Amino acid sequence: MRFLVLSLLLALTMQTTSAAPAPVPQAADMFDFWVGDWQVSWKNADGSVGKARNHVSRILDGHVIEEQFEQDPADLAPLLKGRSLSVRDPAGLWHQAWADNQGGFFALTASADGDKRLFSTALVPVGDQVKGQRMIFHDIRKDGFTWDWEGTTDGGRTWKLLWQLDYRR
Repeated sequence: MRFLVLSLLLALTMQTTSAAPAPVPQAADMFDFWVGDWQVSWKNADGSVGKARNHVSRILDGHVIEEQFEQDPADLAPLLKGRSLSVRDPAGLWHQAWADNQGGFFALTASADGDKRLFSTALVPVGDQVKGQRMIFHDIRKDGFTWDWEGTTDGGRTWKLLWQLDYRR
């Protein structure tokens, strides 16, 4: 019996010491810059300018950030309409779920790189590639910022810009 108890204690000790380090909590206000009403624009592949509005607010007692993105009705169809919910979990890590009217769904996890704020999907093997996507909020100012949507096919070694949006209050 004594051997069994010592073996169990040793096994538990080895599990706790070999476990991954606890994630570092992120600031509760990490995405406060994003809250507000925004006019959004971008260049389409044909050189024309796309436009949208994005209403971002705190809901559910201020614990969740809700995004309501709607492409300008004057743009060519199909018009993109999407919603996201971003929440800081009990461990202090930010997560986002995005869904849109074109069948898009993304589950993302936040990180920071200096003054940049990122939401990234998990990297997923697809054939001989490892794919993922991320959004980067950068050049953040009181009256605007730039939002980049990027993709990778090599596990994050390189990233390709897929869509760049200009946000203005």
